Amino acid sequence: MEPEAQVTVGEKQTGTDTPPEVLDGPFSTRQLLRIDEALRLADQGTGLVFSVFVGGLDEPIREHAQRLHRQLAEPDKSVLIAVSPNQRQLEIVTGRHARKRIPDTYAKLAALSMVGAFSGGDLAGGIINGLDQLASHAGKG
Repeated sequence: MEPEAQVTVGEKQTGTDTPPEVLDGPFSTRQLLRIDEALRLADQGTGLVFSVFVGGLDEPIREHAQRLHRQLAEPDKSVLIAVSPNQRQLEIVTGRHARKRIPDTYAKLAALSMVGAFSGGDLAGGIINGLDQLASHAGKG
């Protein structure tokens, strides 16, 4: 049985078996399903574990994103996209194994693409495109 892809909105995680009351974040149900599918495809296509956090990030932002990443089930092979729309912050954290396949240069390129979509008002689309770019760079595992 494959692990379920998860999107964390603030401190809430959403997935296919999550009660509807959790879906009160910045995304519509359709957008959440699209993000969930992008996460699943990225995980399956690479053998890495991708996660998304959307919500407030404490200062210093990078350290908070790294703490969130360390809390994941398999941090060494995990990639976390942490987005705080209200703070206009984005962090991509890669684990030790994941970093070998997604060097910082590629993560920065994906981040630039995501920021472009975010500035155009497309939070979900930016996340989905970023996941696709990161997974493409990582290749098959």
